[in-house]
Amino acid sequence: MAYQIYLVRHGRTWYNEYEKMQGWSDTPLTTDGVAVAQKAAESLKNVDFAAALTSDMKRAVDTTRIITRRNKNHLVPQELSEFREQFYGYFEGRSIDESWFAIGKPHHARGFADIVNKYGFDATMDFVKEADPLHDAENSQEYWSRIERGFKKVDQIAKDGDKILLVTHSITILGFAIRYKTKDIVLNDIPANASLTLLERDPATDTNKITKYNQSLIK
Repeated sequence: MAYQIYLVRHGRTWYNEYEKMQGWSDTPLTTDGVAVAQKAAESLKNVDFAAALTSDMKRAVDTTRIITRRNKNHLVPQELSEFREQFYGYFEGRSIDESWFAIGKPHHARGFADIVNKYGFDATMDFVKEADPLHDAENSQEYWSRIERGFKKVDQIAKDGDKILLVTHSITILGFAIRYKTKDIVLNDIPANASLTLLERDPATDTNKITKYNQSLIK
């Protein structure tokens, strides 16, 4: 048994616009964010989705509803908190550049990409918790345990050959791509708003494989 997950990043939000850290904090879709979600919905309208799943963050839920209203199956979205973005703790709502500078500085790295390139994705998550003065942020173990619980829930919904829509977040999708990518996948950037990444999952072996990454749905 195996099925496909269509990973779509939510539309652009006000915190995206203002370049602020946005994990478990939430801001609405901008007018442009709604527009790109509508264009993604048009591209996905004839995909035979068996289920529509979403992070429980409003920005993801709103994006999912835009897509499902136009999809031929008119599915009712199901919210799964397990597929939220990483929780950034103290850094929630703060400047992206300033936050990643503070997180990376003790490790002689400047910015998110520099930290990931030098230390890897999981270590980058661990550094967020380490730099948080209250240590409320999630580390990699806490994050991936949550994600694994999410996949187990999807396994209870999906059947062999199904296509499942899952609207989630940029760093979540990037983390999947880093962990599960095939050799020919190029991680060219953080996934764009309303972009598509494809993941093939085999629950029998608990294995995942990214087959497409950061594909534009805007025509």
